[in-house]
Amino acid sequence: MTFASLGLIEPLLRTLDSLDYKTPTAVQAQAIVPILQGRDLMAAAQTGTGKTAGFALPVLQRLMMEGPEVASNSVRALVLVPTRELAEQVLQSFITYGQHLPLRSFAAYGGVSINPQMMKLRKGVDVLVATPGRLLDLYRQKAVKFNQVQTLVLDEADRMLDLGFASELENVFRVLPKTRQTLLFSATFSDAIRDMAGEMLNDPLSIEVSPRNAAAKSVKQWLIPVDKKRKGELFLHLYQTKRWSQALVFVKTRKGVDELDAELQRRGISADSIHGDKPQATRQRALQRFKDGEVKVLVATDVAARGLDIDDMPLVVNFDLPTVAEDYVHRIGRTGRAGAVGQAVSLVCADEVQLLSAIETLTQQVLPRVDEPDFIPDHRVPQTLPGGQVVKKSKKAKKPKVVGGGKGGSLGRWMEADAPAAPAVKAVRKVPSFGGKAGKPGKFVK
Repeated sequence: MTFASLGLIEPLLRTLDSLDYKTPTAVQAQAIVPILQGRDLMAAAQTGTGKTAGFALPVLQRLMMEGPEVASNSVRALVLVPTRELAEQVLQSFITYGQHLPLRSFAAYGGVSINPQMMKLRKGVDVLVATPGRLLDLYRQKAVKFNQVQTLVLDEADRMLDLGFASELENVFRVLPKTRQTLLFSATFSDAIRDMAGEMLNDPLSIEVSPRNAAAKSVKQWLIPVDKKRKGELFLHLYQTKRWSQALVFVKTRKGVDELDAELQRRGISADSIHGDKPQATRQRALQRFKDGEVKVLVATDVAARGLDIDDMPLVVNFDLPTVAEDYVHRIGRTGRAGAVGQAVSLVCADEVQLLSAIETLTQQVLPRVDEPDFIPDHRVPQTLPGGQVVKKSKKAKKPKVVGGGKGGSLGRWMEADAPAAPAVKAVRKVPSFGGKAGKPGKFVK
């Protein structure tokens, strides 16, 4: 199969040829034709499967082939995303794929001044990529109109509900034209997302490129049991002894991100960090330094790292397990992209066994365990089964003698050793559900 056989127009084919895109990925092969035909679509596709091109290419073609020229303050295709970083990346994809088309694309998100965005929208844009909150701010200030919207795309739809955008999404849906094409794309689909799709979409085509909630087969996954207070020390040991070239490290809290970043830099490791409290310009600079290879370790929270587009990422480290099991799939989706081999290692303490159980229940696998001889935990991590059952209670074990510990003392001391234990969680966080009649937004409930 070729892109030409999918019915794409010559300017798009010329761009794809210049990008050396030869063969459509599975999601592109299944999504492009129905979108060109005007069908509503919901697609479950993991990160790195080419899903952005899967909707961007046909949306651009439909804008060229159908509908009037965009009016002042108006939008023809609206793409909603959960984070600022993802907004920028999706925008860049539209700009790249549409480089030979006379169409205007723009991104609007919070964390920066709204005035330049209002000015940009005065002429109207064919494609607007936006976060829900900033989009509503622009709408309330009459800086954007929705009467020309032909296509609505929800990218990372599950994440938007996870992040609490339910009310904002409901308000957006209420003011959009009822006669529109709607496309839902996500790495995973919860039952609440499927319920929402049933209310929002008109006779949608549903495609699942990979098994639901499955991790990429090209990612080697394992965990290392460790005491909570020694996680930092273990990470430094692994980084130095395994000679990792680069690593994307996920930490649960913003404070934890800052502490790990600062300690790594103090130890002479080239590190940087991103989280929601940092200014947008600072986050983008850190990401670019990481992409350029200047930074070897990028420490991040789940929200800040959502949707990061990094080619050839060899390793993801779960310094802390996520409290929402689905985030594990999103995290390790940063590596092993497009068939490349990646690695994902989790540093797991006894307090996290319920989080581990939730992840293994969701992904229907038991993560292999690899002990580090000098880091055998005092509080062992109980064994688990594929169904998520904990089969062995935590018990104290003899601690082997540890030689050395590094100059300056144990690295574990600066991490949050006395933090409260992580709460037990279910495999999927409760998210808003939809009700109501077709064509009308339902009531969001907790």
